[in-house]
Order: sequence, then structure tokens, then C-alpha cells
Amino acid sequence: MIGKLPDQSQGNLFSTPLVRLLNPQHPLFLLANEIDWKKFEDEFGSLYSHTGRPSAPIRLMVSLLILKQLDNLGDETVLQKWIENPYFQYFSGMDVFQWKMPIDPTDLVYFRKRIGEPGVELILKASIEIHGEDAREDQIVADTTVQEKAITYPTDAKLYKRVIDHCRKIAKKEGTEMRQSYVRVVPRLMRQQFNAHHPKRRKKARSATQKLRTIAGRLLRELERNLGEVQMLIYQRQIDLYWRVLNQQRSDKDKVYSLHAPEVACIAKGKAHPKFEFGSKVSIAKTKTTGIIVAAVNFRGNPYDGHTLKPTLDQHENLTGFRARICAADRGYRGLKEIGTTQVIIPDKPKKRDTYYKRRKKKLLMRRRAAIEPVIGHLKARFRLKRNWLKGTKGDQINLTLAAAAFNFKKWMNKKMEEWIFIFLNWWVWLIAPARLKKAG
Repeated sequence: MIGKLPDQSQGNLFSTPLVRLLNPQHPLFLLANEIDWKKFEDEFGSLYSHTGRPSAPIRLMVSLLILKQLDNLGDETVLQKWIENPYFQYFSGMDVFQWKMPIDPTDLVYFRKRIGEPGVELILKASIEIHGEDAREDQIVADTTVQEKAITYPTDAKLYKRVIDHCRKIAKKEGTEMRQSYVRVVPRLMRQQFNAHHPKRRKKARSATQKLRTIAGRLLRELERNLGEVQMLIYQRQIDLYWRVLNQQRSDKDKVYSLHAPEVACIAKGKAHPKFEFGSKVSIAKTKTTGIIVAAVNFRGNPYDGHTLKPTLDQHENLTGFRARICAADRGYRGLKEIGTTQVIIPDKPKKRDTYYKRRKKKLLMRRRAAIEPVIGHLKARFRLKRNWLKGTKGDQINLTLAAAAFNFKKWMNKKMEEWIFIFLNWWVWLIAPARLKKAG
């Protein structure tokens, strides 16, 4: 059942409407009045029942998702800051100041699952439409990066220990006893495999890792023997995953790097500091001049960059309503010339028949292509793309889309702030400064 905003009349100091207390030129105040909230209510209203307990208002839930990404906060911390910040409350549709949490933090999890990927894509579309004609450029820039998952650095010993822990947990839950639990042996073996790359410890660490694998396989086979047919049907998917971990080899493809996130892929960076990143590959597209993100697509695994461009262009067309004429990319997209009606331009040696004008134009386009690198840096540093805490491949796409939407909203807010500063400076130069100079003279 769709909830409504509660009766917010309060008989004390805080009964004054927020609109009279807040600065009307604050960027978040302006953004709250600019977004078409009714569009979200119309789209998401069909996802709710007409009976049962009233839910939280749709505007409140959508605004909390946006604020969470804007300030790089978690589900719990965004609600704690919401209580303290009146601008957050006005952005969420509150008329008077509130001092209680409007929802439980877990409600954000359920709301993300309810709206899914199409719902967060609608938020990204709203962040693009708010820029008006600035987002309707026919030339875009595309690049790929890695969205790291919130997992520990994977090693064989860590994975084997996790399998052992899970086997113990299942056995305890189902009431089956194991002949040996290895409670004291496993911690000792984990200590022995530390610093495994040191020449004096390499042999001992390799032996400890192999013993952990043997113990994991022993417990897993015993668990299969003790579980009944009905219990095996319940845990079959988990057991198959554990066997994948125990049987995978160094040179295998599609390896498992985490038990709670088996979709994670190992992606080589080609850089000196972190050689590998564990997560999923994402494709970002922005307008050439204004720098507005117009597409953000997540891909499972480590596909070739050229294979990510068509879905990115398709999403750009779905969000903006037209197809890009030119897409500038780096040499990772080598081999592509055009996709549909979109021309793909990558850095290359100039042709002999090209005029000076054509060479200069292509050179300037490649300079603008490099501008997507700091955009990706901002997405990771300020809008929660550096480390994704949401579960599954759907969580990867939701986190990416919300980060792109928050970037666009923040860009619009910065633009409004610059306009206000420009007006203030003009007012100072033309009215205040001449009067002070005249008085001083």
C-alpha cells in the first residue's frame, strides 16, 4: 500500500515550516524544487498494493537514495544525517523539522529490490533531463573502469578456510556431528601460510595451504554423507560452489574469488600499484563538452572494451531519445569504426590525405576524450563507485547507476552555486564597490 506523508503539525518551536527557515538559494533547496517527484510516484506506484500497512512515501525513499550517493554515505549514516540536516528533510518532502528516523535502514534495501534496475535507471534519466539542452549533445566520450566489490583480497587459503567455516555452520544448523572439527588445527595452518612469498617460508606456507584444502574436502564429503535427500536439495547450490573452489586451478577461467560474491571477476589494470582489481567492468559515457554522464552500464566478468560500447550507446539512446553521432574512445576499443549510425573515433596516426583542419579537429576531440578520466575518479572518490557493498550483479548495476545520477545532480548544484556567486560579484562590482571607492576618495 502506498504511504502518504504524515500529519506534521507540531505545537512547538519546530512547527515553523522549513521553507521559511532555509536559505532558498541553497543548491539542495533548489534541486528539491527542480526534480519532478510526481514522475517517480507515477512509475513506482504500480509496485505497491492497495491494501495492508502503508509504506513510506515514494519521494522519501527516492530522495534518500539520492542523498546517500551525493554525500557518500551508507544506509544507516544517511538516516543519522537526515535527522540533523534540515535541508535533507526538505529535499525529502518534509514540511516541518523532524527528530525521528522516518524509516528503518533496511527499508532502503527492500526499496532497491522493489524498483530494481529499471527504477534506478529512471533516477539517472531524471538527472540527465534536469540539465536540459546541455545533455543533448550528439558527440559523447566513452571509457571503461572497474567497480570493485567489497571482498577481502582472495587467496586459496582464505577460500579454503571459508569452506571449512561454512561446512561447520551447516552441520551445526542441521544437527549433524562431525568426527573432527579442526577448530585448533585450522588457525595454526592459517598462521603458517602468512608471508608465503618469502623464500624461507614458501615451502611451509604451500604445505599449510594444501592441508587446508585437504581438510575442506574431508569436511565437505562428510557433510554430503550426513545430510538427507531433502537437506541436500536445500544446500546443493552451496555445496556445488564449495566444490568449484576446491577443484579450481591456477590457470582456470571463471574462477571463484569470494563465496558470498561468486560473480566477482579478476581484472588486470596494467598499472604498477594495484595489478589486479576484483569486481565488475563498467562502461561510462559522458557528453563531450558539458561533461554530463548519459550512460552507465555494468558488465559481468572482463569483456573486451569494444563489446561494451553497443549496450552503452543503446542505453544512451533510451535515456536521451536520440543516437549519438560521434563517440570518442581510447585505444582499448581498437577495431571499431562505427556502430549503427554512430562513428567511433580512437587515437591513431593522421592520414596523409587529411587536411590541417581535420587533423586539428581530431586532436581536440582526443583531448576532450581524456576528460572522462577525472569523471571516473570523482565517481570513485565521492559517489561510492570505488567499493560496491550491494549484493549480486543487480547490486553492481544499481550502485553504478545511482553514482552516475548523483554525479549529474551534483554538477547541476555546482552550476547553480556558480551562477549565484556570479550574480553576487556583479552586484558588488556595480553597486557596492563604486560607493566605497567614492567615499574613500
